[in-house]
Amino acid sequence: MAIIEKKTACNRDCPDGCGIIATVDQGRVVHLAGDPDHPITKGFLCHRTSQFLKRQYAPDRITQPMVRRYKNQANDHWESVSMDTALDLVADRMNHYRDQAGPASILNYRCGGSMGMMKYVTDYFFQEFGPVTVKSGDICAGAGDWAQEVDFGTQDSNDFFDLLNANTIFLWGKNVYVSHVHLLPLLKEAKSRGTKLVLIDPVKHKTAGLCDAFIQIQPGGDGPLALGIARWLLEREGLSPDGPNYCDHWDEYCELLQTHSVTQWANLAGVELVDLERLAALYAAGPTTILAGWGMQRRRNGAASIRAIDALSAASGNIGIPGGSVSFYFPRKSAYDLDFLEQSSPPRSIPEPLLGSGIEDASDPPIEMVFITAANPVTNIPDSKTVQRALNERFTVVVDMFMTDTAQCADVFLPAASMLEDDDLLGAYGHHYLNTMQPVIDPPGDALTDYEILRRLAPKVGLGAPFTDEVSTWKRRIAKPLEEAGISWDTLQVGRSRNPFAGTVLFEGRKFPTASGRVNLITEYQHPSDRVDSAFPLRLMAISTSQAQASQWPSAKQEGPATLTIHPSMAGPYSDDAIVHIESSMGRLQVRLRLDSNQRRDIALMDKGGWVSKGRCANVITPAELTDNGQCAVYYDTPVRIL
Repeated sequence: MAIIEKKTACNRDCPDGCGIIATVDQGRVVHLAGDPDHPITKGFLCHRTSQFLKRQYAPDRITQPMVRRYKNQANDHWESVSMDTALDLVADRMNHYRDQAGPASILNYRCGGSMGMMKYVTDYFFQEFGPVTVKSGDICAGAGDWAQEVDFGTQDSNDFFDLLNANTIFLWGKNVYVSHVHLLPLLKEAKSRGTKLVLIDPVKHKTAGLCDAFIQIQPGGDGPLALGIARWLLEREGLSPDGPNYCDHWDEYCELLQTHSVTQWANLAGVELVDLERLAALYAAGPTTILAGWGMQRRRNGAASIRAIDALSAASGNIGIPGGSVSFYFPRKSAYDLDFLEQSSPPRSIPEPLLGSGIEDASDPPIEMVFITAANPVTNIPDSKTVQRALNERFTVVVDMFMTDTAQCADVFLPAASMLEDDDLLGAYGHHYLNTMQPVIDPPGDALTDYEILRRLAPKVGLGAPFTDEVSTWKRRIAKPLEEAGISWDTLQVGRSRNPFAGTVLFEGRKFPTASGRVNLITEYQHPSDRVDSAFPLRLMAISTSQAQASQWPSAKQEGPATLTIHPSMAGPYSDDAIVHIESSMGRLQVRLRLDSNQRRDIALMDKGGWVSKGRCANVITPAELTDNGQCAVYYDTPVRIL
């Protein structure tokens, strides 16, 4: 059999949505490369995806369905079964709980383990079966989502390449070397043309070396910094003279700016006045684009922080023009038809960051069963131990490739197809290009895509068409708006099509899809009281790493304590590489210290996604809380200390 190359795409939770070329030799993928013809991927992959074959062919990958006998008892054990046997058991429980307690006694939990459009068919399946209980909010982006919808009526961005029209680019809480690596070539090109790059972040990371200016802001100081820059502009008549014509609440916003002096706003932001003034001068040399990262809105005041940044962009006139925007997200679903998910009444929901306690507290009816796809909530949701207990005490089904922390709580494990075995449609939340996933090899053993699992489950729970349709039928249905817009199915199959419904300049003509057609400016800002004190002087931040995609860690890299990075002055008697404990009000973790004088004295850094079962999960000591709006998880505001 000849060696062949096949094209597919990356479906993992990353803004880049890369095109992939897989080299296949006798049914085995032997090499992965970036698609050189893709306008964003341009022939290279991030470290995580370039190493994906280690995950694809990992010896601990599970390819057979398993049932856990005598769960939570002394003699409990896993037993391999056929797919039909496993699905018969799942269907029996689904039918039983629906008949006895109602469909809301079943929770369907799906998260961002795959960003494909076919995963929404999972939601539709449970909608038609029930509707069952679902999650609300979003652990990763909920506060920012809410803020931009309130401010602008939608979430979108100027074209990816419009950055070349900016005189200044603010990377606000954004580590492009880890979380948006395919933005790097464009930023470097912009810089070579004279564009100034500015990084604002509590953490000093590699992106600082790319930028012309770096301000190491206080954790949670993003809102005051944005308001302080706007106050500086207001004093110099630097706000848009046309602002009152396209912004609601203009006078109230200006009054908010004047509740503090520029110096006072700088103090609240935790920066020197001279640094705020330097940032403001750079911002004023517009057009300026703000690329807002996703970390700042994972604090208690997350939505207010994004709203303050949105208002700065709008009030300064850096919106609706080439090179001027505030980009938090690109709407990855907007090109596709997902109207099948519409229903007359919303199902019961549990805020995602409160999943563990929400399951335990649910009543009338209580949650009896949980079906989990594309997710590892025990690892990824705060208060991991409560999530773990809630799943252990209920009939739980997990679809996955590995025995994750969440899978260890399951009664039934269903083996999932990998990214290279999946068949799907993709958008991206870092640009406007669309792509198509096509299986480059067959799944091993009994592993199936999420849709194929549901397709086999459907007749067992009384559901017929459209859940008996081929995946190709579903893909054509979902992609219908693109065909109507002139993108043929064959063109879409090749990938790299730009969303035909996305413009080049967002809000061109400064028209906004809000109720009034104008920007809704923030009028109040309440800076949160500082809950870090001398007893717990550090804020824990478990942040993205180039070594793993969320909780998809290689087993070999999870041996031994997780690394905790702090400023040397906060280490007390301990030296670099010391084994210590980090403690919050919820408990403690053993960690290995790494001392870094480049970091602030009030933060403690870990890699995110470490597993509970490996003793490396920051969420074990992170309380389950909601941000000010948007039901986002508060990941970065946990006070901790070193023991």
